[in-house]
Amino acid sequence: MLTVENLCKSYQVGKTNYAVLKGVSLKVETGEFVAVMGPSGSGKTTLLNCICCYIPADSGRILLENTDISRLGADAIAAVRNQKLGFVFQDFLLLDGLSVRDNIMLPRIIGGKPSAQMEQSADRLCEVFGITAIQNKFPAEISGGEKQRTAIARALINAPALILADEPTGNLDSKSSRVVIESFLQAKRELHATIFMVTHDSFAASFCDRVVILQDGVVWRTLERKDADRRAFQDELLNTIREMGAQEAAR
Repeated sequence: MLTVENLCKSYQVGKTNYAVLKGVSLKVETGEFVAVMGPSGSGKTTLLNCICCYIPADSGRILLENTDISRLGADAIAAVRNQKLGFVFQDFLLLDGLSVRDNIMLPRIIGGKPSAQMEQSADRLCEVFGITAIQNKFPAEISGGEKQRTAIARALINAPALILADEPTGNLDSKSSRVVIESFLQAKRELHATIFMVTHDSFAASFCDRVVILQDGVVWRTLERKDADRRAFQDELLNTIREMGAQEAAR
């Protein structure tokens, strides 16, 4: 589904070159829920921005369904973002003047594909994520958890190949965070969604199939949940992060 090969990205500030990604390679298989964790400055957000081609990588390849999207022109990558990628952001980014239902349908409308099927898809997504009762409300009238479930539904309206989630629980309390993560799991289970999530939250990451841990722009370790209990996997994540911190402090 998604293959990142030897991705490098640096920034020039004055005469100084700062390397942020230093040859990152990873894969996300169809139907997987994969998280990326790491300390501030490890390259998580830069990696996500490179994958969706909001910023160009210096070198390496980004293959989405075997197409190197990093080599596409502006119009082609815009089409990929609309049709092949779904986005979920920390700040929801819902349009205040549109209802929940209209926000969900927005990618289809922007793509010039309004239809009766679009409305049926929106109704189905509202049902899946338990927001049918609020579908005619506006963002200012609903909770943070409901906003994020709306954003997840919006990300799925075009049945994208991949959902990219950037700190989706960052602005939520623990109860709302749990609801949002369960919404991702429901999308994975019922809609066969593939999800790539950047997070600092070990609780959210503990629900994932795999967690890629970045440090100083490289993949430091990859942990697989396999059949582990969620709490046991969270403990493993926390122990790994503490180990990374201890090694950093010992340098």
